[in-house]
Amino acid sequence: MLSKLKQLTKETALYGLSTIVGRFLNFLLLPLYTNVFLPGDYGIITNVYAYIAILSVIFLYGIDSAYLKFLASDEHKDKKLVFSTGFNFLLITSVLIILLMLITRDPLNNVLRISGTNEIIFYYLVLILILDTIISLPLVYLRVNNQALKFSLIRIVNIIVAISLNMYLLLVLKTGIEGAFISNLIASLSSFLLLLPIIMKNYVFAYDKELLKRMIKFGLPYLPAGISAMMLQVIDRPIVEYLTDLKTLGIYQANYRLGIVMMLFVSMFQYAWQPFSIKIAKEEDAEQVFAKVMTLFTAAGAVIIVLMILFIDYIIKFNFGGGYIIGKPYWGGTGIIPIVLLGYLFNGFHVVFSASFFIKEKSGSAPLIMGAGAIANVLFNFLLIPYGGIYGAALATLISYVIIAVGYFIVSQRLYPIRYEYSKLYAIIFLILVTWMMKLYIQIPYLNTLAYNAVLFVLFISGFFMFRVVRVEDIKKVIPKIRSGK
Repeated sequence: MLSKLKQLTKETALYGLSTIVGRFLNFLLLPLYTNVFLPGDYGIITNVYAYIAILSVIFLYGIDSAYLKFLASDEHKDKKLVFSTGFNFLLITSVLIILLMLITRDPLNNVLRISGTNEIIFYYLVLILILDTIISLPLVYLRVNNQALKFSLIRIVNIIVAISLNMYLLLVLKTGIEGAFISNLIASLSSFLLLLPIIMKNYVFAYDKELLKRMIKFGLPYLPAGISAMMLQVIDRPIVEYLTDLKTLGIYQANYRLGIVMMLFVSMFQYAWQPFSIKIAKEEDAEQVFAKVMTLFTAAGAVIIVLMILFIDYIIKFNFGGGYIIGKPYWGGTGIIPIVLLGYLFNGFHVVFSASFFIKEKSGSAPLIMGAGAIANVLFNFLLIPYGGIYGAALATLISYVIIAVGYFIVSQRLYPIRYEYSKLYAIIFLILVTWMMKLYIQIPYLNTLAYNAVLFVLFISGFFMFRVVRVEDIKKVIPKIRSGK
């Protein structure tokens, strides 16, 4: 038992580390793209990748989840047949979808906003989708067979190849936006080549008709769930482009991605929180610890938000090698960053509340809540963008994450009631808003902006102690438990 738990802990750490490192490395493309491309060109890249993300879910039909289920169970002894049944189905359906896309290429190009010399991007999109679909089952194979290190290394290699090629193609060969997609295509091809031995090891030219029916029946419900997740993450991009233009989309995307600081913080917390919450749930002081974790998590997130509010203008204008974190044409959109950060913070709240679902093993309402958030995201984007532009889009995403957090909170309190420290949580939100408003509307004569912002940050931190939001003894109590996992 102990060895299995250690194995789980090790794999969780590897998956978590690779995800976080991968996201950080991907972020390095932001300075490259925004210093090389004008907002309109970056808008094209953003729009196409948003559709790739959505189409990737459709191409899989949930078969990757079905393969994981049937491979991990002892029900089917012939694991090669399970692999080949799913693999052949994905190949056939992918070819059919690609044929349909080729037939409707012109209207699809209009949706993707690619024309003229950029029309070749459509074919890169098709090839990327095919390769990513093909490698999905071999990646599942690695997960089921406890090969977390190999899985993680392949993902990191993919990202490093993509970044290296982007730099070479864009900075040396000056290929334009086409280079961004060529880099992605070659990176996907590198993953395919690394996974080819697994495909050859498991593939047989056969399939099981009854097994395929069961795989489709099991996997198909994951399709709407996957689409909902993608709608939450990327649907705002095509809507921004549809209601405004590619230039506006490029500015929106560049500034939205600066929210990576909070996204990484939430991701790191999530990987630690889920196993920690399950282990500690039966302890006598579990409720108090859960409440305190919520307070400390919110406080840490608030510090990130306030630091970004106060100093983001200095961060983005830091000059390195003649470039900036984001290029000058994108600086007009920095006002959405606090809204984006708040959205990620509320996404973190739903992670905290999700512990009840794991503890009680009741997650049936989770897809409904996520679906409601996805629908709200679409509706509020259409409602708010015509009036607020990129601010409306950012606010729509924030509202959708608030809806999800509230939904998770309501259900979690029924499953596993916890008395959170509401007064402290309200105080934290109050301190964020007051600091934000003072930054926007109040200036002190004879004090330069940087010094004033530093004073505001000191006052914000002082507010934690004035409202008794955080105490040293609370930190000393919770941190050792998280480190020990108990």
